[in-house]
Amino acid sequence: MGETIKILFVDDEKNVLSSLRRLFMDSEYEILTAESGTAGLEILRQEEGIQVLLSDYRMPEMNGVDFLRAACEMKPDTVRIVLSGYADTAAVVAAINEGQIYKFITKPWNEDELKLTIEHALERFHLRRKNRLLLDELKKTNQKLQFVNECLEATGAEITSELVTHNRALRGATKILDDLPVGVLGLDEDGVVVYSNRMVAEIFNASGGVVAGRDGRDFFPPPVCQFISRLAMKERLVQQFVLGGKTITVKGVRIDMEAQAGVILVLEPEQ
Repeated sequence: MGETIKILFVDDEKNVLSSLRRLFMDSEYEILTAESGTAGLEILRQEEGIQVLLSDYRMPEMNGVDFLRAACEMKPDTVRIVLSGYADTAAVVAAINEGQIYKFITKPWNEDELKLTIEHALERFHLRRKNRLLLDELKKTNQKLQFVNECLEATGAEITSELVTHNRALRGATKILDDLPVGVLGLDEDGVVVYSNRMVAEIFNASGGVVAGRDGRDFFPPPVCQFISRLAMKERLVQQFVLGGKTITVKGVRIDMEAQAGVILVLEPEQ
């Protein structure tokens, strides 16, 4: 079932209200009437969903412009129309410029013009309500986006804090490995150096160090390269080599994990 269209006519002359009722008798509108501005405001307080107000200008106690101004404060979504004679045009135009009145129709009115004005007023009402609903949805969406952004910022700050902590731990671990009295060397499954500490460079007399990202065969003598190749077939190997005039015990472990595969060598110089 569609929404009931309610229109309130306000005029102190009963015959005018009767004429308006007859004019819209065959329409789907629900017509409400009041014989004064005070009565019209009371109907507005009691009735929900009134969309269009049409009021005569010249009425005792409260003229049409004052009534529509009060109605605007009470129900700002209503579309307000005033009926007036030519002598009242200046006052009505002023009210239109203030934004309280959508349009005015002169008396005596043209029936077709009045019906068309009411139709346009209803279109205006529904368009304004639709725009308001869209604005409300937009506000809600913006609030959700703001909440998501705040969550992302908080998460980013948390991740940054964790990264800082991990980096500190990594730097500490690297410092510890560099200070060990043994060489620690890591190679991936292709024999490329992924890590070496300072002692490795001393053992192999590599000026500038054993460079990560380079093939180990660029640095290691053939016996060590053969040891690494054999280690690829076994889990652990231990062998002694003479490197740089020193006897070095090399212990090798093969790593075969999903994230990383390769070998780790620990080189222990004899004291």
